[in-house]
Amino acid sequence: MSAPLLVCLDVDYRGNKAAAAGIWFRGWSAEQQEAQAVAYFSDVAQYEPGEFYRRELPCLLGVLREGPAADIVIVDGYVSLEQGHPGLGAHLHAALAHQVPVVGVAKTAYRSASEAVEVRRGQSGSPLFVTAVGIDVALAAAEVRRMHGDHRMPTLLRAVDQLARRAPLRFAQVAPGASGAPGPPGEPDQPAPAG
Repeated sequence: MSAPLLVCLDVDYRGNKAAAAGIWFRGWSAEQQEAQAVAYFSDVAQYEPGEFYRRELPCLLGVLREGPAADIVIVDGYVSLEQGHPGLGAHLHAALAHQVPVVGVAKTAYRSASEAVEVRRGQSGSPLFVTAVGIDVALAAAEVRRMHGDHRMPTLLRAVDQLARRAPLRFAQVAPGASGAPGPPGEPDQPAPAG
């Protein structure tokens, strides 16, 4: 049985514009990516406390459409925030028809996220906080712990953060749903093989 195809996602916001990045890789411990994509958006929704998914979800779905179908999705944030209060990852899982497991890897603690598992990596005294849906959270935490890299943030999670941050926004399009109706995902980069 071949290793699962994973994708890690991140979004960088600049005013009302955003760049959503995805890096696809084979197996949890992979050092190299298999593909990457960036989708650009303008007129993204304003941040609303407790409703962050409304801002980020359209961007994540937009970049997911630009790469191969993944077996597991990793997001920067929480799957669940507290009992009965879904986080970004749970909303993404629902948008993917509950067919694709979603793992949340957050850098900051959320007091009410009682299901989060702390993961310490490298020499860092600061943990990552792992939540999951569609996959056992203890298994997800163990896999995040063994991801490639000697630092607190795994190599490819750091890479997708940098990909989103460094992406120019010259091709920004209206984010899907920003005006209340679905829109185009933008003009993404084509997925590129690792080099």
